[in-house]
Amino acid sequence: MYSNELEKYLKKPAKEFTKSDIIKFVTENDIKMLNFRYVGGDSRLKKLSFVIDSIERLDNLLSMGERLDGSSIFDYIEADASDLYIVPKYQTAFVNPFEEDPTLDIICKYYTVEGKPLKSSPANIMLKAQEELQKNTGYELQVMGELEFYIIGEKEALYPATDQHSYHESPPFSKWRFIVDEAMKIISSIGGKLKYGHSEVGSFTEGKLAMEQYELEFLTAPMEESANQLILAKWILRMLGYKYGLTITFAPKITVGKAGCGLHIHTKLLKDGKSVMIKNNKLSDEAKKIIAGYLDLAPALSAFGNTIPTSYLRLVPHQEAPTNICWGDRNRSVLVRVPLGWLGNAHRMIKDVNPQDDSKAPDTSQKQTAELRSPDGSADIYLLMAGLAVAARHGLEMDNALEKAKDLYVNVNIFDDEHKDILEKLDSLPTSCFGSAKKLLEKANVLTKYNVFSQGMLEDIAEHLKSFDDEKMSEELYGKNEKIKELVNNYLHYA
Repeated sequence: MYSNELEKYLKKPAKEFTKSDIIKFVTENDIKMLNFRYVGGDSRLKKLSFVIDSIERLDNLLSMGERLDGSSIFDYIEADASDLYIVPKYQTAFVNPFEEDPTLDIICKYYTVEGKPLKSSPANIMLKAQEELQKNTGYELQVMGELEFYIIGEKEALYPATDQHSYHESPPFSKWRFIVDEAMKIISSIGGKLKYGHSEVGSFTEGKLAMEQYELEFLTAPMEESANQLILAKWILRMLGYKYGLTITFAPKITVGKAGCGLHIHTKLLKDGKSVMIKNNKLSDEAKKIIAGYLDLAPALSAFGNTIPTSYLRLVPHQEAPTNICWGDRNRSVLVRVPLGWLGNAHRMIKDVNPQDDSKAPDTSQKQTAELRSPDGSADIYLLMAGLAVAARHGLEMDNALEKAKDLYVNVNIFDDEHKDILEKLDSLPTSCFGSAKKLLEKANVLTKYNVFSQGMLEDIAEHLKSFDDEKMSEELYGKNEKIKELVNNYLHYA
């Protein structure tokens, strides 16, 4: 079964699309416009449009791509040497769900004037990280995201939601669930692989406004596919918000004391196409090693995953968002969580509910993931995933990885008074962009040794983070609600 409209029409999976397939679809479906899409330095999806006025013109665009001004896309590219090529990747083609005229969109990659991949492009860095991991270890890291967001609109009197108790709520108490359902259908129609969508715990009112929190969760997939799905999903949700006159925000925090929005990233390690996360119904040594790598680099990874000052209003103690560097299972206060797995229970449970059914038990050995819970919607998705690939390799190659994983395993609430001794032994995540910048530079020796990140790039990212000048933000904003509101509004659509 194919979900992408092109896959259905061409009767082949997207990864097999050729130029002739794209031309066939365009000509036989009366497609009138072509959009090249690419992600800028601000992590937003950009657009370059063409009228399809001839087959020759279409063939030329699909064969050569187009030029653009790189200095207007990336801050670090100088204006006197700024020409870049954007080259379409055929397997990413989809029918634009919002254009009035039939339009085809294709995601592009950046290339230099020499015809080589732009090394500093975050998407190319991510691909390089995955390539280096697989080439040097034989493992592939697949990922998926949990995309949390708030929908903000006028408050209604009928069936009010319960403050901070809207987890898996349904209409009529969940007013804007129809937008989530519409987004899911659109994401599926362009080839996205969703696990599910639901309302999240966050719900509250403020004056005439109501805020409802939702989440879309995807299925694990190769890095590039997963990153593109998240980027397109954010674009689709914002387009639907615009369509219905509602604000949709992925900001990590929109007010103090209410649930923030994370972008939890699940990872799964594969060898020869098979997951190695579980062995003998227990977490494998390979899984524990990559977790150790995540924990060791976690403070530095916040420079990619928590990129604005309001990120650190979310990462505070006594909330589900993590603050301390530890891992566990079933415990949502840890930094890296091993989610509940079936491990042979699925068939027993379904048989108990449906005793009349005699179907075979499904294979659940491929489902297990390890979840990094610190990132939020401000993340540079490409760089974050690149960082995770580097951290996974770092863990696999660390001499003391299993020992580190054992020492940092926590399966209690570390904020309970009876466990103060455990909490005191744990390191903490940074509390500001400034702090993340420092941690990034402290771990530069690890991040640069795998032929993925350059020292110069890390220094540029650190300089940008330090420019927020938020080292003392928490103490300066304490109790100042109007100042906090102003800060939140500044970054409401930044993510």
